[in-house]
Amino acid sequence: MATKKLTKNISQAVSLVGLGLCLWMGIWMWRAGLLSSRAALHDFVGGFGSAAALVFILFQAVQVVVPILPGGLGCLAGVILFGPWYGFVYNYLGICAGSLAAFAIARNCGRPLLYRMFPQKMIDRYDRWTGEKDRFARWFAFLIFIPVAPDDYLCFLAGTTELSWKKYTAIILLCKPFSIALYSLGLTVLFQQMLGLWR
Repeated sequence: MATKKLTKNISQAVSLVGLGLCLWMGIWMWRAGLLSSRAALHDFVGGFGSAAALVFILFQAVQVVVPILPGGLGCLAGVILFGPWYGFVYNYLGICAGSLAAFAIARNCGRPLLYRMFPQKMIDRYDRWTGEKDRFARWFAFLIFIPVAPDDYLCFLAGTTELSWKKYTAIILLCKPFSIALYSLGLTVLFQQMLGLWR
């Protein structure tokens, strides 16, 4: 019980620190004029060369395994930093890699990991779908396809079921693009309206 509480506290602390760093970075970018000029932002990111894309992809992959900030904000950052097309591709590569990693970790650690990382209420809500392999695969594919389900948890949950690596990988690779595109485009439009970016 103490270990479970400690793990949750560490996870919450990491998320809060990550969110704080993102807020600090946002304020710094705003003061530096990077959020009021598309050209200035692209010049800034371009200064890092190919390393910028690799670091972002790695960040998105880690973000699935250890949530640092809401996934939608990561998708928004990808589009803002790299543009709609490259941003989508980098988001897709990072999130898919992280989803595969989450499945592998859960497959090796089993259900005890779920109880250490996620609230009991969330586990109870989705557990009813895990009894039948084919039924779970259908529901899992549907929930990964829509952009409102807790994807990170579902990837860990899938790793504790009988779902095969082949079927899991196919679902992630085929169903993720739609939700990533909706997050990326929807939040970008909202961000543009709020900040007047890309006028």
